[in-house]
Amino acid sequence: MSGPDLSGRGTRAAVLGAGSWGTTFAKVLADAGCTVSLHARRPELAKAIAESGENAEYLPGVALPGALTATTDAAEALDGADVVVLAVPSQSLRANLLEWTPLLPADATLLSLMKGVELGTTMRMSEVIREVTGAGPDRVAALSGPNLAREIAEEQPAATVIACPDADRAAALQAACLTPYFRPYTNQDLVGCELGGAVKNVIALACGIAEGMGFGDNTRASLITRGLAETTRLGVALGAEPATFAGLAGLGDLVATCSSPLSRNRTFGEKLGRGLSLEEVQATTRQTAEGVKSCRPVLDLARAHGVDVPVTEAVVRVCHEDVPAAQMVKEIMSREAKPE
Repeated sequence: MSGPDLSGRGTRAAVLGAGSWGTTFAKVLADAGCTVSLHARRPELAKAIAESGENAEYLPGVALPGALTATTDAAEALDGADVVVLAVPSQSLRANLLEWTPLLPADATLLSLMKGVELGTTMRMSEVIREVTGAGPDRVAALSGPNLAREIAEEQPAATVIACPDADRAAALQAACLTPYFRPYTNQDLVGCELGGAVKNVIALACGIAEGMGFGDNTRASLITRGLAETTRLGVALGAEPATFAGLAGLGDLVATCSSPLSRNRTFGEKLGRGLSLEEVQATTRQTAEGVKSCRPVLDLARAHGVDVPVTEAVVRVCHEDVPAAQMVKEIMSREAKPE
């Protein structure tokens, strides 16, 4: 099925979620020529964005385009939207969609910016979207890649991947968010792109833990490499293309998230590595570190398919079983040696 023509200045986009990444992507869409409505839950945030042209809470100092408006009214945001972008924390997606589904335009393309696996169901975000909304697979897409929000908001050059089983719809989305600083590529491997985005948050927690314990580049490189290996194993077991994990949605996203101090998951892990408890870190963290909750369903998914994911298992033990970080390192390093 061919997707709609989303290029040019006639495209209307609704971005549901006004955190740092949702706001940044709303800016990208507006800069690409779309008319954008950004939905914020809190009236004070929507009002501040509308009055100042800036989301000072999440992206201080970044001027937002005039083609971007903010509202707390989901019906207003979704009215006539050609593209609906979902940018809420992954574990809240289902509850939000139950509220929004009656308001969704019948033919709108549904684009997920979320990188997680749902607790309890082990569903990827596109699977949750399809189950709740009833949308066919050709209407649902995901965006993934090395996309640290602050850098893109500052218009630093970056690339990403738009994954959709419908190649025409992916190409239409590509046209809708192409700017001089933001380069989207397309891929039909939705499973691989989503899984790469979800598991990299877990590996980034491990890298952060290692950083907090004082370990250096060798440790981080080892965790990134072995983390990529277990992500690929799991992806292949779920039907993904191995080549996806060597691209932007796999290795690219993994390297950025595991290395950058802008990464929420790496920063969260670093605090755990310094000896803070999960509750203590959560109390000092405003934004969502998706890997903390997603690590458990990722492990459940791997076990259900008989896939060995030792880094993910170690992160689960530190985050949810009160295992000290030093014990995590000891367990990983004392595993039975196998061929790479």
